[in-house]
Amino acid sequence: MPKTKMQGVVFGLIMSYAMACGMEVYNTAIKMGVQLTAGGLSNLTGLVFWEAFQEMPYMGLLVFLFSNLWGNRLGARFMARHCDPARDNPYFCRLMRQAGTIAVMCPTMSLAASILFQIIPGGAPLAQLPAIWIGTVLKNFPMAFFWNMFAAAPLTHWLFGRLFPQNA
Repeated sequence: MPKTKMQGVVFGLIMSYAMACGMEVYNTAIKMGVQLTAGGLSNLTGLVFWEAFQEMPYMGLLVFLFSNLWGNRLGARFMARHCDPARDNPYFCRLMRQAGTIAVMCPTMSLAASILFQIIPGGAPLAQLPAIWIGTVLKNFPMAFFWNMFAAAPLTHWLFGRLFPQNA
């Protein structure tokens, strides 16, 4: 885990872009109707990744910004309520922090995506924002949870351990 401010920024950037990458591919595939084809999401194409990677730079930046403003703090509070680092398994505490952060960041990023993709360019009426936002959270939460737990966080910890071996 990060021990300095600079290491914290590097860790945060890796995690933010790992999450943005997975979520953008998922949402782009849905937007392109890939899940409706025979074989579903197993039919991803290079075009899905190309479209997703065009949005990833600014979405990753938004994830980094929002997680630093409130996501990480609220995730740490969630962990503190459900885990005692002095008594509980450190891995369990890490999972509780991830779960708390996901519980905050998924609705946050779903709101940002609803505004950026449905309201502004999509022309949906602003009065529909609450309904669009709830639908977006319902669509994104399972993917955000499992992507974070089983892909983004392990990749981030592995890569961070390679960049800063003294912290592994």
